[in-house]
Amino acid sequence: MANFYTFFIIQLEAKPIKIKILFTIPNFDTAGSGKALLNIATGLDREKFEPHIACLHNRGEFFKVVEESNIPIHIFNFMSPMKPRLKGLRGCFRIAKKLREIAPQIIHSFNYSSDYSEALSAKIARIPWIYTKKNMSWSGSSANAWRCRTFLATHIIAQNKDMINQFFIKKKNVTLVQRGINTNEFKKDDNSKIIRKELGISKTKKILLTVANLAPVKGIEVLIHAFQKFIISNQQSYLIIVGDDKSEYASYLKKVVKKHNLNGKVIFTGKRYDINSFYNAADIFVLPTLLIGEGCPVSLLEAMSTNTPVIASNVSGSRDILENFQDWLFEPGNTKDLLKKIKTLFILNNDKMSTLGLVMRNHIKKNYDIKYEVIKTENIYEDIFHG
Repeated sequence: MANFYTFFIIQLEAKPIKIKILFTIPNFDTAGSGKALLNIATGLDREKFEPHIACLHNRGEFFKVVEESNIPIHIFNFMSPMKPRLKGLRGCFRIAKKLREIAPQIIHSFNYSSDYSEALSAKIARIPWIYTKKNMSWSGSSANAWRCRTFLATHIIAQNKDMINQFFIKKKNVTLVQRGINTNEFKKDDNSKIIRKELGISKTKKILLTVANLAPVKGIEVLIHAFQKFIISNQQSYLIIVGDDKSEYASYLKKVVKKHNLNGKVIFTGKRYDINSFYNAADIFVLPTLLIGEGCPVSLLEAMSTNTPVIASNVSGSRDILENFQDWLFEPGNTKDLLKKIKTLFILNNDKMSTLGLVMRNHIKKNYDIKYEVIKTENIYEDIFHG
């Protein structure tokens, strides 16, 4: 009998404890943020970690992809308006009760807003809570909320170097973890023919491409103005803008296009999920973000991974990625500087363009493959759990 109990205890000790991680995100309407979460959740070592996901609702096309991952999903409201304060605090206790029922060892928030009620609820539930800082916003009415969010966090993941220097310079519980992509998914292929045929653009004509959440910070009008000047001497060129075109900003961009008589030359595709095909169809990818900057722009990583030469404004996030390609950074908001970069790239012959694209892809494979983001994130989880 003693031998049986000894064997039983040894077996228990030998079986590793899985760390349950609850990922939180408001929704999967914006596929970029949702995909960032899902890349980490599906990439975790399942011998060590048990991922769960919490979101506010099950709407959105990308939610179907999340369901196919077979990761447990919890639909509930994990945020509480914090004004009035007493009502907000009651809401946090309600959320804390639900969090204790799910019983994760760690909560990792992909809620990219300044909401701090989730962090407070986790604190009440006594569950370590970390968040990923995606964007460079930290001012105005949201500044105090960001401070509360940061104060309550067990750990913070920053996506670029400027974030640490601007927001977390004195914080010790901050780790730089830049975004990663699946370089096996985003690669050069023959899908360019599909997009060119759909849009009626022959292979002899040039395509400039941008892929973005169409919001004012993206500076798409700067690219349109540069393209307007470029097309004067390059009539056989097109600008394709991929992203949800139903916003007020998108309507403004369409007015700019109409004003400069660029209809037919500037194409808005709306939201698309076959993004890799667009990267492959493009000759040049441009990300013209304004001065406020980016977190770690995934579209830039994806374009480079498909051997597509890129140009980006010299702002936070983009300059980290293009640290070894500074010739292809331009002054944010400067149409003339962007136009100069576009012309310089198009002057290159096909061999030089192909070589540049290949060098950029190799840089992404070496530094930004999703496996590196997953490993760094797993290390943070284990340090928190065992610390």
